[in-house]
Amino acid sequence: MSRKKGQTYSAEQKTKIVLELLKEDETIAQIATKYKISSQSITKWKKQFLENASIAFEPAKVAQEFKNELKSKDEEIEELQKQLGKSVVEKEWLAKKLKSSVSLNKRKELIEVELNITKTRQCKLLHVSRSSHYYKPVPISQQNIKIMHSIDQIATDNSEYGYRFIHQQLLEDGYSIGKDRVLKYMQFMGIQAIYPTKKRLTSIGNPEHKIYEYLLKEYWTTTGRTKQIYVPNPNEVWSGDITYIRTNGGFMYLAAVIDWHTKAILAYKISNSMDATLATDVLKEALLKYPKPKIFNSDQGSQYTSHEHTQVLKQHNIQISMNGRGRSIDNIVIERFFRTLKHGNIYISDYQSIKELKEGVKAYMYKYNFKRFHSAIGYQKPMNMYIEFLKNVG
Repeated sequence: MSRKKGQTYSAEQKTKIVLELLKEDETIAQIATKYKISSQSITKWKKQFLENASIAFEPAKVAQEFKNELKSKDEEIEELQKQLGKSVVEKEWLAKKLKSSVSLNKRKELIEVELNITKTRQCKLLHVSRSSHYYKPVPISQQNIKIMHSIDQIATDNSEYGYRFIHQQLLEDGYSIGKDRVLKYMQFMGIQAIYPTKKRLTSIGNPEHKIYEYLLKEYWTTTGRTKQIYVPNPNEVWSGDITYIRTNGGFMYLAAVIDWHTKAILAYKISNSMDATLATDVLKEALLKYPKPKIFNSDQGSQYTSHEHTQVLKQHNIQISMNGRGRSIDNIVIERFFRTLKHGNIYISDYQSIKELKEGVKAYMYKYNFKRFHSAIGYQKPMNMYIEFLKNVG
């Protein structure tokens, strides 16, 4: 599909692309390249699709709600017109709504080709710069994917590295790249340095979401000069996080839930999208299979601060804990697992397809949970220890 200047996509075309994304047989980068659109657009369409999926089952109810909302808005506008005059109200109302409520991408979508108002005038009225309107996103190239793979490996091998150190290593490895671009890629991949002190946050949050207090302070212990978190019982604290997974065709994301004491992986999922749905699906799977924990800990990323995710925790009366800002060390148990997974499986396996990746990770998860000794729990096997605990308390 070749996207022409000014071309828009119909609802049917968007649905086709989103359904292809949801199959998760290809990375989002591959789909974006195939249809010559940006990954951000596909992600936005997926979000809209999932948020409005229920309409298909209750169209009459949705239509009535929409009519009621229109009626309410009409009455509100009529009252404003009486107070200030129709022309003034329309102008001020539109300007305010566009600036405060409508995103730049949404305003760009409002620009129409076949309209008796020039594009220049439309851009001015909608507060959209002409350069922004005419910009065509370039799909992620294989070279950029290669750079992101290198960033992932450098960050995994050197968990304390921030974007400046990673940038320096990339230069030494022969890449030509700026620091800002390295930071941008790290944010896109969800990578941040693990520091015990406050540093610049690279996990992307949402300012409209509530941030919850970090509840694991009581579990911090000191042995000599070493500080660590010791959770005395299985199923007392669960932890969740998302990590970047490299493939030859681009990148995928893996979300997991781990039991802090036994280090058992209770649920995981591989997806081509890093969103709230991914984090919530894994949490729901873990709660479906195992008794709920006392506390669930995560970072402050928007996937975990979202209403969708926190609502599941509240419904199960689970205390919500979130890392201090810029402190990945607060969630160190799952960060260490991701490092083990990448060195023990991802980096040494040349996965040629998403299917191979999923099958390979599935086999490794079984090995990690049931076959592999873990030094942090006295060389026991994580899931065997976790299941034995459930039997004893049951």
